[in-house]
Amino acid sequence: MKFMKLGSKPDSFQAEGNSIRYVATELATDIIVNVGDIKFYLHKFPLLSKSAHLQNLVTIANGENSDEVEISDIPGGPSAFEICAKYCYGMTVTLNAYNVVAARCAAEYLGMHETIEKGNLIYKIDVFLSSSIFHSWKDSIIVLQTTRSLLPLSEELKVTSHCIHAVATKACVDVSKVNWSYSYNRRKLPEENGNDPNLNGLRNRLVPKDWWVEDLCELEIGLYKRVLITIQTKGTLSDEVIGEGLKAYAYRRLPGFSKGMIQCGDAAKYRSTVDTIVCLLPAERGSVPCSFLLKLLKAAIYVDLGDAIKGQLIRRIGQQLEEASVNDLLIHAGEGENMMYDVDAVKKMVEEFLMRDQIAEMESEEGHEVQEIRKPGILSDASKLMVAKLIDGYLAEIAKDPNLPLLKFVELAEMVSGISRPAHDALYRAVDMYLKEHPGISKSERKRICKLMDCKKLSVDACMHAVQNDRLPLRVVVQVLFFEQVRVAASSGSSTPDLPKSIRDLNNGSQRSSRSANTNTEGDWDVVATAEELKALKEEVASLRLATGRSGVDKAVNNKMRGMLKSKILTKLWSSKGEKGENSGSDSSESLGSANMEEAKSTPSRNIRHSVS
Repeated sequence: MKFMKLGSKPDSFQAEGNSIRYVATELATDIIVNVGDIKFYLHKFPLLSKSAHLQNLVTIANGENSDEVEISDIPGGPSAFEICAKYCYGMTVTLNAYNVVAARCAAEYLGMHETIEKGNLIYKIDVFLSSSIFHSWKDSIIVLQTTRSLLPLSEELKVTSHCIHAVATKACVDVSKVNWSYSYNRRKLPEENGNDPNLNGLRNRLVPKDWWVEDLCELEIGLYKRVLITIQTKGTLSDEVIGEGLKAYAYRRLPGFSKGMIQCGDAAKYRSTVDTIVCLLPAERGSVPCSFLLKLLKAAIYVDLGDAIKGQLIRRIGQQLEEASVNDLLIHAGEGENMMYDVDAVKKMVEEFLMRDQIAEMESEEGHEVQEIRKPGILSDASKLMVAKLIDGYLAEIAKDPNLPLLKFVELAEMVSGISRPAHDALYRAVDMYLKEHPGISKSERKRICKLMDCKKLSVDACMHAVQNDRLPLRVVVQVLFFEQVRVAASSGSSTPDLPKSIRDLNNGSQRSSRSANTNTEGDWDVVATAEELKALKEEVASLRLATGRSGVDKAVNNKMRGMLKSKILTKLWSSKGEKGENSGSDSSESLGSANMEEAKSTPSRNIRHSVS
């Protein structure tokens, strides 16, 4: 730390209690200076020889036959006045980064200019600031902090602006010219403690571009904002480095921010901090991590910053949504909401994400030249897939909310339905979780949510789970079994699986039903197996798991699935619907009962055509 000593005489100021200061000398004091609650018993000559303001006050006091003067409004209070008084007496005083601004403001108040005495206190302090303090990184930050309590005089004297310029200039210096000791908040490294045998370790170590960010966290938000704006104006630092600075400040100044929340405290102070950080965010996409933006959004909601700021953050998050995690997206709903999470905010993020592709397509249609390198506004297939998987995982989490309306779940799922992904296991998990937490949904709702997933894209493990899942409509279970059999047959080299024609018609009916208005009734979708029938299915799958290891799954599935599809269990389940008279149209060419002709002859009521959707 830089310092400057003034004067050569010993310090003879003494105290009497907490409210009296005097100079220990043989000469009697002839003036009392009241500074707040403290009385200074001093001598006129040394004070008046250097202070124009005290000259005026003493002249007025003499006219009133008084030996007391009042300067309670002096900047810096009694301690700053004492420095100035000691200087007038020629006593030794030490100025440093912590007291120099207070002394400068007090000297200005007392009128200690060059016109009163050559080389007066103001001149000496200004030289010390410009030649030493403003050349030191850490001293500049300390001085800048002290200016806040000395407003508005520190602003009028331009001490604050000079500090801001000094700090910003040093932050923008090329890292090759930066000494690592600039950063005084970091932990000491082994080589700095003398434990490193390589004496040149400190000298040779590279300085990171964001070496300054931790130190600026010491500043309160108003000063921090002015420094950051000055740094951005200079234009020498990248947006990523600026983003690191904002990130470090948020983590330091907002308690609980790292956990996606803000602890109780000064709400107005936190609101100002969050608002300022959002305003300082670089415009460049990707300059700050998506997880940081989502934490900012949660903080903005907590301090109630308003829809404009929240909308700005949501748009920015949507532009880099592929970087987010499921936990990041779990934004708690506002007060008065029945739902646990703010699903609408996530929908807006997805809309913004997909909008990038739409804008790119519009530009392409307008005749813009297509480049080999993908433009920032055009989504890559990898980004789309990451977002689709992200939303699948998010749906599984919000499905646990018993108050989540089906419409919100379906709308969000359908937003990414156009993004192709190799497996629908995560989506199946989300659908299953919703069915588990919402057992009272209607038949049409059950049908709508199950249509979100593609049974052809379920893995072997997911298929095994699905055929045991008593929450799924029977028709979904049949489709799962069918497509798994088709897949296994294809992998074994067969052109078509060895399935009964009625079972193939069962699945084909689901494709044709979309063309028939009389097919695909809600009843067909909501049929579930009885306890005994589900138990039999579960036993089949359980024996499959026990009988085969991972390497033999495909072969076992081929054998077991074929047996399950041909089993009397599925025939009975389908036929039981016919006994109830649940006709869903006549689009199918042949009934399932035709697989067993004798049973069909003895039970005419089962020769009713059904269609699966």
